[in-house]
Amino acid sequence: MKKETGETRAVRLLFFIQRYVLFFLLMSFAVTCCMILFLNTMAKSMGITLDEEGISHAAKVTFGNVILISFIFTVADGIRRWFMVERPVRRITEAADKVMKGDFSVRIQPFRISPVQNGFDIVIDYFNRMTEELAGTETLRTDFIANVSHELKTPLAVMQNYGTMLQQPDLPEEKRLEYAKAITDASRRLANLISNILKLNKLENQQIFPVKQDFNLGEQLCECLLTFEEIWEQKEIEIDTDIEENIIVEGDAELLTLVWNNLFSNAMKFTDKGGRVSLSLRSDGDFAVVKVEDTGCGISKETGAHIFEKFYQGDTSHAVQGNGLGLALVKRVIDIIEGDISIKSEVGKGSTFTVRIKRKTDETGL
Repeated sequence: MKKETGETRAVRLLFFIQRYVLFFLLMSFAVTCCMILFLNTMAKSMGITLDEEGISHAAKVTFGNVILISFIFTVADGIRRWFMVERPVRRITEAADKVMKGDFSVRIQPFRISPVQNGFDIVIDYFNRMTEELAGTETLRTDFIANVSHELKTPLAVMQNYGTMLQQPDLPEEKRLEYAKAITDASRRLANLISNILKLNKLENQQIFPVKQDFNLGEQLCECLLTFEEIWEQKEIEIDTDIEENIIVEGDAELLTLVWNNLFSNAMKFTDKGGRVSLSLRSDGDFAVVKVEDTGCGISKETGAHIFEKFYQGDTSHAVQGNGLGLALVKRVIDIIEGDISIKSEVGKGSTFTVRIKRKTDETGL
């Protein structure tokens, strides 16, 4: 608690005097009116004539009573203000000061002076909820910075190490090409990381607004899948497709392309050579249901619970290239278009991602 200074004490004394004068004037006016009314009524009803001496004495006694009563009311009001106004305000301002200094663990205990929730308790309730949100945001920000720093260091270290080795004068051509390829791959990974960070930042800050248009979802899925043809041919992955025709959706085609590319990329990445990746599209009432299934390594139930979090990677060894942002982007896009995404997976048997988005139906509902 801050120590009270001389200036603060002077202000408090001045405020006390102002309140005392206010009470004195109010009491004087009220008592004077009541006394005049009382004396006039008594004189008329009882036929009493008041002389100057009696009136002077009564006025002096009344004046003294007004001074005393005003002082009592001022003190009582000061005590009331201390417990019901100044103390809550001081507690709130001290907590706000700590928050401004970066301490988001501050919580204020409600006063509960009466059974009915007062205004200060409402303010305190909102203040506590605000600090909880700020604490969560600060934790996410700290984790985000730590994860970004870690993810940036890895490709930079690779580029630095291989760049140093490339400077060897007697380096064989085979090694030179190998090191150059490693640098290229690391730089591509770094570029993808930065690109995904920027996209996710724009999505989370709602700087990207969906542009709605009608398009054929089946055609879009096929176009996206074909961009991975070289990968599935190299890994000899079997591709199964089961796509219902003429499913039209109204949404942002570019954002949805981001979803399908990430899901297909993960499916190809985690499926071993000779495995299988399946794509299906079906209508289900007012929804279009897309399933991307693979026969890869699968994930545990614990990993599945965090799979859509930023920078979370089920493969903690980083044996498989990635930065843990792809599925976070997917989840954010699905939330923006008011869809739903879920995962069903089993370790050693593969994973199935299911996306449900609203489709456009004609007047007959077909």
